[in-house]
Amino acid sequence: MVQEYQSPVRVYKHPFELIMAAYVRRFPKSHLIPVFVDSEIISENQSKDGATLVTERRCVIDIEAPRLLKRIAGVDFLYFLQKNTLNRRDRTLQIEVHNETFSNRVVVSECCNYTVHPENEDWTCFEQTASLDIKSFFGFESTAEKIAMKQYASSIKKGKEMIEYYLRELEKEGVTYVPRWTPPVVCGAARLRLLPRSTARSVTNKLDADYIRRYLGDLTPLQESCLIRLRQWLQETHKGKIPKDQHVLRFLRARDFNLDKAREFLCQSLTWRKQHQVDFLLDTWERPQLLQDYYAGGWHHHDRDGRPLYILRLGQMDTKGLVRASGEEGLLRQVLSINEEGLRRCEENTRVFGRPISCWTCLVDLEGLNMRHLWRPGVKALLRIIEVVEANYPETLGRLLILRAPRVFPVLWTLVSPLIDENTRKKFLVYAGNDYQGPGGLVDYIDKEILPDFLGGDCMCDIPEGGLVPKSLYRTAEELESEENRLLTDSIYKSASVFKGAPYEMLIEINEASSVITWDFDVSKGDVIFNIYHSKRAPQPPKKDTLGAHGITSPGAVNAQTIDRNWVLGQDYSMVEKALTCREGESVQGSHVTRWPGFYILQWRFHSSPACSASSLPRVDDVLASLQVSSHKCKIMFYTEVLASHDFRGSMTSLESSHSGFSQLSAATTSSSQSQASSTVSR
Repeated sequence: MVQEYQSPVRVYKHPFELIMAAYVRRFPKSHLIPVFVDSEIISENQSKDGATLVTERRCVIDIEAPRLLKRIAGVDFLYFLQKNTLNRRDRTLQIEVHNETFSNRVVVSECCNYTVHPENEDWTCFEQTASLDIKSFFGFESTAEKIAMKQYASSIKKGKEMIEYYLRELEKEGVTYVPRWTPPVVCGAARLRLLPRSTARSVTNKLDADYIRRYLGDLTPLQESCLIRLRQWLQETHKGKIPKDQHVLRFLRARDFNLDKAREFLCQSLTWRKQHQVDFLLDTWERPQLLQDYYAGGWHHHDRDGRPLYILRLGQMDTKGLVRASGEEGLLRQVLSINEEGLRRCEENTRVFGRPISCWTCLVDLEGLNMRHLWRPGVKALLRIIEVVEANYPETLGRLLILRAPRVFPVLWTLVSPLIDENTRKKFLVYAGNDYQGPGGLVDYIDKEILPDFLGGDCMCDIPEGGLVPKSLYRTAEELESEENRLLTDSIYKSASVFKGAPYEMLIEINEASSVITWDFDVSKGDVIFNIYHSKRAPQPPKKDTLGAHGITSPGAVNAQTIDRNWVLGQDYSMVEKALTCREGESVQGSHVTRWPGFYILQWRFHSSPACSASSLPRVDDVLASLQVSSHKCKIMFYTEVLASHDFRGSMTSLESSHSGFSQLSAATTSSSQSQASSTVSR
């Protein structure tokens, strides 16, 4: 398996020329990197004007490996070839490295770049990528890979330390400025001052090492690499809002920074969030008065580590009454809104306290817990809610403090614990009786000044006291059954039928140019042609079908037509995307960046197979297609959304749809293309 590494952008707040003066001091060897034994220049070429210098070196590396492994391999040192291309005019240094030793068994490749910061010409950026592919190594492939990765991670840390060390050495010698390169003066010619060409790079969509340390925490080089690669993959393939870096990092931590597992885990969650519009939950869902009065939980300041503190008085809650009155759907939305609010509070506390805060602390008071809380439907609802939370909010719980646990608690814990991730279970602290008041209790985690009054503190806690839900608020079994689990089973996708002669059309009004219309639809029956049209005129409401008025059903009566039959293409309306033919069983995702405000019409039109020529027999595929599409009818399931341009991180050009696995973001984003003219098909 090929191991890859991608560094964040490391910024030196020094000019490029000064960084280069520090960099060359590491050769031929440096005491700061003991494994770098020596190096020799094997070739050096400079352009006539002195702007470009290409230096090739042979480097000797002493890998810290078991002596037995070295004896089996028959070497004491490893040799690498390094090619440095210094462009003084553009102020760039490119470093390319590959292994010379065991090149037929192992492929090591590294590329480093020093460039000028795009927003400050007196700063220097550094980026590094590398790959390791061990094809065979005397039966010790796994061992050799672990040794190499460990050694490389260590050298990455020392690389920046080394540059900073030599910068300090230069400062001690009085060297704080190195003049920029200027072209030589040609006799008899006017001297022109040439400005360095701008490097068309941007670090806008890249992660800066200082940003990672400030907002995400201290990560190892390999953890940084996993975050950057997963984030880059999302930017290249995911159409829509890109999850925040803190959220991506949580999924990586939940899978021990296994990139493939974390990517699959994250994609499943993003699909779920998209289908149920969880991103808009806090803005669109209003908590019912029932939950405001009887759900005994709420946010309360923060713990000693700056984590948001959520208090839940579970023992005071009537779980049976809440389930009977609000249903599992209502409780699930309540819990999801708490988690969404927790994510926001973590971001806010990160800014307030000046250090990364990515999770919260939950205090659960079990005083009053009894067998009523073990009501079977209530426990079932709790287990389903835990499943949803575990699947979509990993690594958000920093610590769980369980207080005043009664004798019945072990029964509830036995039911719940198997569904909770092992890493999460390690964060649980359980106190029986009044143990929380003694040494090692709450004051170790929460400042005494903010201890709630009901736990013996002096701080008033604005949390509902719970209590029994009046039976008059209970809903009937039929009401609960009709609304239960919508968030788990239903989705925002709609279904529609497309008839021959009666296309299905959807009208979208755009008030601001550069908005992005996105779509995702599944052709479940028949073949359709997908078009997008634009009109400055507002389409008139469709007239009542005359046949339908007499009780006669016609295809045109089924779908209301937005495009007036009297409209002329090119005058009254125009086509803004190339027509796309979509076959049965295909799923399509795509987007369109609007150029003008006005009315956009998404149209799905019935597509019939071309007639066979008289001189040939019909193909088997044509016969099967004609049998499958009965009554000239097609079916689609679709979802559309309009995004502001600043919320859209996909390609900002007009895109032709790309075919992908319906509602499977992991498959869709892997295969979809960002280019205008390409598409992939999934059947």
